[in-house]
Amino acid sequence: MPVEFLGIAATNDGSEITPRSGPAFDPDYTLRLARAHRDNGWDRVLTAYSSGSPDPAQAATYILDHVEGLQLLVAHRPNLSIPTFAAKTFATMDQIGGGRVTVHVITGGNQHEQAREGDRLSKDARYGRTREYMQILKRAWTETTPWDFAGEHYAFEDFALDVRAAQQPRIRLSFGGSSDAAYAVGGAEADIYALWGEPLAGTAEQIATVHAAARAAGRTEMPRIQVAFRPILGATEEAAWEKAYATVARIEERTQGGTQPLTNRHRLTDPENAGSQRLLAVAERGERFDRALWTVTAKATGGGGNSTALVGTPETVAAALLDYWDLGVDILSARGYDLLADAEEFGREVIPLVRAGVARREAEGRPRGIDTLTAA
Repeated sequence: MPVEFLGIAATNDGSEITPRSGPAFDPDYTLRLARAHRDNGWDRVLTAYSSGSPDPAQAATYILDHVEGLQLLVAHRPNLSIPTFAAKTFATMDQIGGGRVTVHVITGGNQHEQAREGDRLSKDARYGRTREYMQILKRAWTETTPWDFAGEHYAFEDFALDVRAAQQPRIRLSFGGSSDAAYAVGGAEADIYALWGEPLAGTAEQIATVHAAARAAGRTEMPRIQVAFRPILGATEEAAWEKAYATVARIEERTQGGTQPLTNRHRLTDPENAGSQRLLAVAERGERFDRALWTVTAKATGGGGNSTALVGTPETVAAALLDYWDLGVDILSARGYDLLADAEEFGREVIPLVRAGVARREAEGRPRGIDTLTAA
């Protein structure tokens, strides 16, 4: 299976280093950014979710209707609607896009952010709800006769979905998390398991845990693995590192030395979610790992989401990404700090190198998987 690249479908030009210059939903910028990804070799872009952001489902549909040849990963929280309604929404969207939709299911790792939309379930209860939600979505997209469901969080009778997804047998489900509860749910239900960028050893550890959870759930086909990074490129190594330190300086300027959060959904210290806790723990162990992984960006943002960087020339960053491919990572997610320019540069300079490296490995029959790290 070929390597895939996931970018960001932001609806405005704001990032950690600069406030947005216009409204939260800027239609022209949304399409410019989506087309920049499509025209520079990316496979898919993510429409992300937060309580006050533009609706990712509508943003995704807007892109699908205006940008051909680009796939969409649509973030969705189970507290937003009942799963039968979501099944209709995404099946209709997939028809509009001609089979280009994947759904990223977000359980929610911040109690305060969840409460902004009235969700006050405990973390464990949220994961239980997410599992039922994913099970119902999959059945809704594949069942051909009316069916019933009776769970802890959802119950209904005689449901049948009339609209079918364009892709068959169904839309794929993506999921992420780094807690024991997340591994259990995602290992059992997800088609794609999304991780944030950690050192190779930590990533191998998480892949093994996801696979163990999948096998415990009776699965024989493992979820595809996705890992996310923030690339910082330079024509030389020196230029790349100069850009990296300048990037952190701009982040620290915006956070006023680490005292003011960049968004209202992620604080700079003591994050609740296990993924951010892991990133900050890695940052405490050191700044640089493996070929190009740099943790200072994660520390500067409180481990906020996708925040560890890969720093270097395009050749160095491509080689680092191929190390993750060798480990068993199928989908490489990347997002720069200047969203539009970095999407173009990464697509032009890095993606062809990675695709060529994967093609060589496949032609040679080179093995992949977490055992390759031990062997190395």
